[in-house]
Amino acid sequence: MEKVNPLAVKKQYAVLGMGRFGSSVAQSLSKMGFEVLAIDESEQRIQEVANMVTHAVSADTTDEEALKALGIRNFDVVVVSIGQDIQASILTTLILKDLGVPMIVTKAVNELHGKVLSKIGADKVVFPERDMGTRVAHNLIAPNILDYIELSDNHSIVEVRASRGMVGQNLIELDIRARFGCNIMAIKNNGHINISPLADYRLQEDDILVIVGQNDNLNKLELAFQES
Repeated sequence: MEKVNPLAVKKQYAVLGMGRFGSSVAQSLSKMGFEVLAIDESEQRIQEVANMVTHAVSADTTDEEALKALGIRNFDVVVVSIGQDIQASILTTLILKDLGVPMIVTKAVNELHGKVLSKIGADKVVFPERDMGTRVAHNLIAPNILDYIELSDNHSIVEVRASRGMVGQNLIELDIRARFGCNIMAIKNNGHINISPLADYRLQEDDILVIVGQNDNLNKLELAFQES
């Protein structure tokens, strides 16, 4: 009997709620080659994404029988991206948990909503509005900061575009670790990634530094870039 490579079996995703966040997740997964089922109560929203996903269905996600009929329990990951209707978000998550969906990812509109979703069984809770607000705020502080990803309450990763004053310096001269207590994990340039760059590497134009550290230290680094 021929063995099936488990890596060759792609996960199947269902995304419930086709607002801006949900449709973005569904389309991104579809572009990466995954099978995606999009569900929304609005026929208009379903028509808007129908050509971008594998299947698109208009249905009430709080109707357990409707979700059963769609075979929702057969999907590896279900993303609940219901907008401001917190009651529908919670009820949908409860139904999915009861049906035995292996991985439930839910969008929360605030901290309290997120706590409730976690308590009733959501495997992962995301805060798209809050997280985007965090990234925008850091970019406003220092325009060289391209991205900001929280790893925990105390640690984050930032992507920093090399300024004109940094170009030509090597990592020893830049001395990020001694000055700010942060570590350069990688350097990206035009799609190429240099993992754990050597200390004598000289920064080039368009280099992007991927830096990890404690949030307080990263804030000091950002302010230094703001002032430079």
